[in-house]
Amino acid sequence: MKISISELEDLTARAVRSYGYSDEEVRVISDVLLYAQLRGNNQGVVKLIGKGIPKDMGAGKIVVELETPISARINGNRNHAMVVVRKAMDIVVEKTKKSGFGIAGTFNTNTSSGAIGYFASELAKQGLIGFLFGRSPERVAMHGSCEPVFGTNPVAVGIPAEPDPIVLDMSTAAISFYGLVEAETAGRTIPDDVAYNAEGGPAATPQEAIKGAIRSFDRSHKGSGLAMIGEILAGPLVGAAFCGMGDSKGNWGHLIFAIDPGILGDRDEFIRNVGAICRKVKATRKLPGVTEIFVPGEQGSRLAKKRLACGEIEIEDNLLAELRKVAGRTSESP
Repeated sequence: MKISISELEDLTARAVRSYGYSDEEVRVISDVLLYAQLRGNNQGVVKLIGKGIPKDMGAGKIVVELETPISARINGNRNHAMVVVRKAMDIVVEKTKKSGFGIAGTFNTNTSSGAIGYFASELAKQGLIGFLFGRSPERVAMHGSCEPVFGTNPVAVGIPAEPDPIVLDMSTAAISFYGLVEAETAGRTIPDDVAYNAEGGPAATPQEAIKGAIRSFDRSHKGSGLAMIGEILAGPLVGAAFCGMGDSKGNWGHLIFAIDPGILGDRDEFIRNVGAICRKVKATRKLPGVTEIFVPGEQGSRLAKKRLACGEIEIEDNLLAELRKVAGRTSESP
C-alpha cells in the first residue's frame, strides 16, 4: 500500500514513543529507521512490530569509561544501540576533526543499531571516511558448519564524494535477522541457500532459519572470515560479548572510527579523485542485459530521493497494519 512520507514519519515517531523513549531518543531512532526504509533496506520500521524495541527500564546514563585524545570506550548502560552509536559517532567526529583520526567502541547494549550505513553516511557528509562494525547474538554459522556462532555482523564504510557519499553497508550474513522477520511478516519463503534448518539442511522458511543458522553472505570461507573479523572488532576489542561467550543477548558491541582524508594529502583533491573513480567504474563495458553500473549506496540514495520527491512510499500491507497498531498505543494518536 502507498502512504505519504509524512504519514510514515508520524507513524514511526509515535510507534517509537509508545515504547517509552524520550523526544530526543525518538528523533535519533526514527532518523535511523527512516533512512533504511526510504532506501528499501530491511532495517527499517519492521523493527517496531512484534516484540518491537521497548526501552529498557534499567537503562542508566551513557558513560565514557576510557578516553584518550583520539579514542573512547562507551558503556551504553542498556540504552538503545541507535542512541549509543549516535553518541559514539558524535564523539568520533569531534576527535577526528581535532586529530585527523578518531575511534570509539560501545558495549552493554542489547538492541540493533539498525542500518549502520546511516552512521557511515553521516560521517562522510562531514568530509570524513567512516568505518563501522557491529555484532549481535549468534545466528550465523562458520563456513563448513551449521551451528550459529557469529552475529549477522554488519560492516559499513562511508566515503565523501559528490553529489552523494559512497556508502557500503552490508551484512556479513546471507540475510539479516530482520530480513527473516520481514519475510515472516509478509508470509514469504526465503531462498534455499541462505540458511540451514535445525537439522543442518536448507531452510525453506524464515521460521526454520531462525531455529537454525544463517549462512555467510557469499556462502564461502571468505564471507565467514569477514564475519569473524567483525565479531572480534565489535566484541572483545570493545568489551562486548562474543561467539556466545559472556552475556551475548545483553552485551552487544560496536566499533566506529573515522579518518580525515586531509591528514594524508589534499582533501579536495581526494574527493575529486573519488568522483573520477565513480565515473570510470560507471562507464565500464556492461554485460548483456545490464543498463547501468552502480557504485555502493547509489541505488538506495536514488530510491530515497525519488520517494522524497514524490512524497509517497510503498509499504507492505501487513507491515503497515502492524505499524499502525503500535503507533496507536500512544496517547497522541487520533
